[in-house]
Amino acid sequence: MSHPEPRAERAWPARAGGFAADLLAGLSSVPKAIPSKYFYDERGSALFERICTLPEYYPTRTELALLGRHAGEIAQLAGGSATLIEFGAGALRKVELLLDALEAPRAYVPIDISVDFLHAMAGELRRRRPSLEVHPVTADFTNAIALPVIGERRVGFFPGSTIGNLDPDEAVAFLRRAAALLASGGLLVGVDLVKDPQILHAAYNDADGVTEAFNKNVLERANRELGADFDADAFAHYAFYEPRRQRIEMHLVSRLRQTVRVLGRRFDFAQGEAVHTENSHKYTVEGFSRIAACGGFCPVRQWVDADGLFSLHWIVAA
Repeated sequence: MSHPEPRAERAWPARAGGFAADLLAGLSSVPKAIPSKYFYDERGSALFERICTLPEYYPTRTELALLGRHAGEIAQLAGGSATLIEFGAGALRKVELLLDALEAPRAYVPIDISVDFLHAMAGELRRRRPSLEVHPVTADFTNAIALPVIGERRVGFFPGSTIGNLDPDEAVAFLRRAAALLASGGLLVGVDLVKDPQILHAAYNDADGVTEAFNKNVLERANRELGADFDADAFAHYAFYEPRRQRIEMHLVSRLRQTVRVLGRRFDFAQGEAVHTENSHKYTVEGFSRIAACGGFCPVRQWVDADGLFSLHWIVAA
């Protein structure tokens, strides 16, 4: 995950209609799957915030340290009087590091599908920075987006290695849309790096079981919102690193033979059958630079922590 780090550090989407349709389609597929964007209801977002503070989960603190160390240089590359557009708006602590460094930012446009989270975050930022224009946009950033009138100078921000939750082809498609949206502006992307699988395993299998609760919450969300009858305890959290695809995979594995009902439909699970809930791709610096180039961006600058855990990439739309 690149957990609202997504997992990236953000929240993804979701009206009940989209959740219902996607859940029914995913449970009807072979193998079964649930899109990871549905992790982030109110409870899922709160669980993810806890994940970000766990000792095993290095991405948040490492990215924050990189942002704090290099914010001045990033601001120079971004230039003055720009509108900052954040894809998959997350916790304020990251974007505020950028806003503090940028020269006279014109406006901030957070984009996310989680309506309540988005407007709460925007309201808090308005209270903290009354002189800053804040224009939240409720949308799924993996699709086409209509922006408010925000000026020609645009800078994008996509932290938390949320881009890792997209398959490489999906990441390229997102970057192509972002390049058009940014109108030749720059994009700052947080990217989790390939590393010792033991470090990755610990990050997605924490000792306190918070990631397990986060993974199972998507089943409990289906119960709350759609009247499903999942027994979350009848599924095991299973997360592992797939080295050939350079990604963490998260699954929920049925502990027994069982039947679940969702919106009047019946879904049978064999003992040991898995529901795929998330991918979190890891990249080398060179590997992500190739993805960026395929997506219509020119890689300009990269920053990596001393332990080689995480990277920030400044890329400019060609």
